[in-house]
Amino acid sequence: MSTSLFVNGVSGLTGELLVPSLDVRRAAELARGRPADADLGRWLKEVWKKLTSKWLGLPLGVDPREPGKAGWGVVFHEAESAAVRAAVEPLIEHRRQRLGAAAVRVLDYRSGEEWRHWLARHGAEPGSVLPQRVPYYLLLVGAPTGIPYDLERLLAVEYAVGRLGFDAAAEYAQYAESLIRYETAAGAPTARRADFFAVRHAFDPVTQLTADRLARPLATGLPGRYGFSTRELRAESATKASLGEIFRPPQGTLPPAFLFTAAHGLGWPKGHPQQRGEQGALVCQDWPSAGAIDRRHYFSAADLPSDARVHGLIAFLFACYGAGTPQRDEYLVEPGKPPREIAERPFVAALPNALLAHPQGGALAVIGHVERAWTYSIVDDADREQLLPFENTLGGILLGWPVGHALSFRERYAALAAGLLKLHENARWGLAVADNELAAAWVESNDARNYAVLGDPAVRLRIEAMD
Repeated sequence: MSTSLFVNGVSGLTGELLVPSLDVRRAAELARGRPADADLGRWLKEVWKKLTSKWLGLPLGVDPREPGKAGWGVVFHEAESAAVRAAVEPLIEHRRQRLGAAAVRVLDYRSGEEWRHWLARHGAEPGSVLPQRVPYYLLLVGAPTGIPYDLERLLAVEYAVGRLGFDAAAEYAQYAESLIRYETAAGAPTARRADFFAVRHAFDPVTQLTADRLARPLATGLPGRYGFSTRELRAESATKASLGEIFRPPQGTLPPAFLFTAAHGLGWPKGHPQQRGEQGALVCQDWPSAGAIDRRHYFSAADLPSDARVHGLIAFLFACYGAGTPQRDEYLVEPGKPPREIAERPFVAALPNALLAHPQGGALAVIGHVERAWTYSIVDDADREQLLPFENTLGGILLGWPVGHALSFRERYAALAAGLLKLHENARWGLAVADNELAAAWVESNDARNYAVLGDPAVRLRIEAMD
């Protein structure tokens, strides 16, 4: 096993890695200082068994790929503004028309409400999904300052969850209008093509790994299996300009239906004026070397052109903070000390929001990472590739499954978190637990739980309408 763990992310201030490679022994110390929640671990163990079954905890015979049967719901914070509620109402009515009024529910969330209590108040409980009470497809509306990331993560173990977290009511309205237009148009505005954008730097082991052992294997053969053509922009081809061309293809050329990017995400310190707008921006091949970074080297929300053509796109941005940023550091926590604040408040990343609410027609959904992404998403402690969650997610999307159901990291999180609990129990009983085993379980389980969907989790590619 490698003695070092690598973390995705480049500092916007220094151009250096956000986190230097972490020694396995140090990671084990951090893991031992944060024992697993026993009750949570036992629930995850039981849920994992259900997640490996056909129905995923839904009533027998309810296909989770059919929102009309599995149910669709929107969750507002109790104090959400009337303007935001009104902006989302056309989407709610659209779902009622498409799925049937009985399949659609509007739910509320109260400040400080814990996941179990929220479920109980709405007539459900962990371990089973009752669509007539809490639908399987849940769209959380609002920033994580109101509906917290912790609630989203735990719900996403058993439910197909997505979030819209815009800054203005007009952006919610734009997304709703764009989605409705996509689902009701005669044809699809995208080609049956999957683009893969993978940065690879000779000086950087992280991008070498993500380009060679994540993006390339996914691009090779997988889209063709589902009837999609492939375009791969890798290493020297993965420039800021070429990413811009994916979002704004030449006239007469259809944009791709699916985009996968593998790159460092940009990170800024708490309180920095550029954090809110550029956290998670994609560091492109233009980055010349560690220690040098400026706007020419990364693609942020501000770089998305006003005439971009991203309507109908589903994107998977593998990058540090690619989907959002929590308020507190969830990894590098000293035993006995509170977690360090890395942002003044939790927030959704600006680039995916710009894609979703683009005025010319927005993306359907963006998958990304909340917090930093680790290379343990790709290889395990024995240096073996573990791409199945990525392959299953991409395969489900390209088959036309609803994106929230296609996201396949929930099973991995449930299994790994239950295993982490067992290791902590063994340590409490005085049994030997190897540093590499504990470090791997801790990093992998936390990493797997942080993949998130931005957008309506019930959206799907209209593959039947593509050329």
